[in-house]
Formats: sequence, structure tokens, C-alpha cells
Amino acid sequence: MESTARRGGGPFEGLYKFVMRRNSVYVTFVVVGAFLGERAVDYGVHKLWEYNNVGKRYEDIPVLGTRQAEE
Repeated sequence: MESTARRGGGPFEGLYKFVMRRNSVYVTFVVVGAFLGERAVDYGVHKLWEYNNVGKRYEDIPVLGTRQAEE
């Protein structure tokens, strides 16, 4: 009975078979995954940094960055 349960596989087995079927698909999967992972980490760290530095950033100080109108 266990052999019939193993034959069906799980949800990750189908993904594994699809990704590992050809080398070009595997390389594309790795490159796209690395790019998306880098973007996600960059976004998370940026939001965390902004949250921890509210009021200390250049944009948060109202007198800095504003220019007097030249006549």
C-alpha cells in the first residue's frame, strides 16, 4: 500500500520534475529566483531602515532641501 502512495508524489515532486527536466529550465529558474530574492530582501531591508530612521532622514527635516525663491 505504501508503494501506491509514493507513486503519486506530492506537490513539490511535480515542480521538481518540471524544473529539473531540462538544464535550461533549471538555470532560468535559478537566475529568476536569485533576482526576485534579491529584490525582496532589498525591499525589506529598505523598509526596515526607513522605519528605524523616521525623523532622522534628510527628507524628514523641513528646513533642509528647500530653497528660497530667487527674485
